[in-house]
Amino acid sequence: MRERIDGASLAQALIHAAASINLQKQQINELNVFPVPDGDTGTNMSLTISTAAAELKKKQPRTVSDVAATNASALLRGARGNSGVILSLLFRGFSKAVKDKETIDGRDLAIALDFGVAAAYKAVMKPAEGTILTVSRLAAARAADAARKAPNDPEGVLEAAIAEGQVALEHTTEMNPVLKKAGVVDAGGKGFLVILQGMLDSLRGVPMPEEAGEGAKSENKTDYAAIAAEEITFTFDTVFIVRKTTNRGLEPFEAYLNSIGDSLVIGEDDDCFKVHVHTDIPGAALTEAQKYGTLELAKIENMRTQAEDLAAGRHIQSTDDLEEDDHDHAPEQPKVAAPEKKYGVVAVAAGEGLAAVFKDLGADGVISGGQTMNPSTDDIMREIDATPAEIVFVLPNNGNIIMAAQQCIPLAEGKKVVVLPTKTIPQGISALMMMDPEADEETNTAAMTEAIGRVHTSEITYAARDSDFDGFAIKRGDYLALTEHQLFGTDRKLDKLLRRLAESDNQQNAEFINIFYGEDVSDKEAQKALALFTECCPNAEITLLSGGQPVYYYMISAE
Repeated sequence: MRERIDGASLAQALIHAAASINLQKQQINELNVFPVPDGDTGTNMSLTISTAAAELKKKQPRTVSDVAATNASALLRGARGNSGVILSLLFRGFSKAVKDKETIDGRDLAIALDFGVAAAYKAVMKPAEGTILTVSRLAAARAADAARKAPNDPEGVLEAAIAEGQVALEHTTEMNPVLKKAGVVDAGGKGFLVILQGMLDSLRGVPMPEEAGEGAKSENKTDYAAIAAEEITFTFDTVFIVRKTTNRGLEPFEAYLNSIGDSLVIGEDDDCFKVHVHTDIPGAALTEAQKYGTLELAKIENMRTQAEDLAAGRHIQSTDDLEEDDHDHAPEQPKVAAPEKKYGVVAVAAGEGLAAVFKDLGADGVISGGQTMNPSTDDIMREIDATPAEIVFVLPNNGNIIMAAQQCIPLAEGKKVVVLPTKTIPQGISALMMMDPEADEETNTAAMTEAIGRVHTSEITYAARDSDFDGFAIKRGDYLALTEHQLFGTDRKLDKLLRRLAESDNQQNAEFINIFYGEDVSDKEAQKALALFTECCPNAEITLLSGGQPVYYYMISAE
């Protein structure tokens, strides 16, 4: 039994905790309660604390104070999603409680957990019971009780906190109506307890987990069919960091964000603040934020579509993967290409056919990525650097990639970067076709932006699981048609769904229709789709192209 925790032990405990939640992240994901589930709570919390673990391994701080500060700073900047932001707040308060301490005992640990809870509750504008907040609050209260009694050892205090937290976790199902309807416990609360257990295991000398077991399944799994579509009030999960340039208080900003969204969490330190909010107008939130400082990092994700791939068991690449790469195998950083022309274009696309289309239209670089694999800012910056142009237009072609691309604007050296807000491949193609090498930047930007607005995009993919969404009873394996990323319809037969799309107003009113067929569609099937659209849309000029894209059987543009 140890009486005190030193800096090395705390650092190792946090690293162990990161490995523990990585092992169980899929089980936590399966507790997600959105009707079209993104299943990302476990992933978000794992990626968040993994960022801190990587920083602790790199810096190797010595005292408890230094370890906690390093951990809190890394968590703030690496936090993903609501659960990740709250986790960062819990450890932010923890850090403040142990400031200037070289070691801590059980009582110090209990106080630090309580400080963490206070920081989280203060930052969450509308704290709800039956969440990670409830679990952490009751766990911290039990830790305080345990610390008042001998022997006041850190392991005993942490064990008591976990035991009480587990009881609270089981009660979250009854506390939260959404959880009760789905028949699950709170995913964030579960993740927090996994982290605490990982820390305790480290203190007790339990071997650290090496990697996530893909076969692990959760016995407690969301019943998605029981949840109505209206449970999602706002579409976009918006996270951003602002470096302060004024001493203005954030209260007016908090009030504004509450007026345009929900699930608001703000984490703050002396130099910057981090915001998590669900809203339908993320651009407005970012614009308002700039009254308080300089926008540094931002991420916007459509919660209705973003992680069907996670639910289907596909891996989503992140910049955190780069931390695990051996430096000998890291790609060599290219030099910045000297400008040889006025304009260049960098586009994001998944599929050899789509990449070829962009290349044929004049794109200098095409980054492999999209719905199932969002490229990092570094990936995009590498292509910008390699483009020999004074002005580089970037076409993200996915709503989840736009903000990553915008981070490249201040990073570019010797050239100007213009990010156009293309959310789909057809929008990117239409924008690129409008670029005039002889026009000035303003004229090109205006023309390309106008082209984006003229394009209507439809897509056909598949259902990864059973669900009841927006009035549609969806069964796993159903074909799903989306228009502008909103659910248009479902069917068990692909040709019926294609016909309904072809007969819809967007296609009927179009002069030009492009059909891009994916890697899972044969040439014969694609020709049948072309014949169907030719029959249904006699007034449109229709083009069939092999896109080779994954996930989506068809991408259809109408303008």
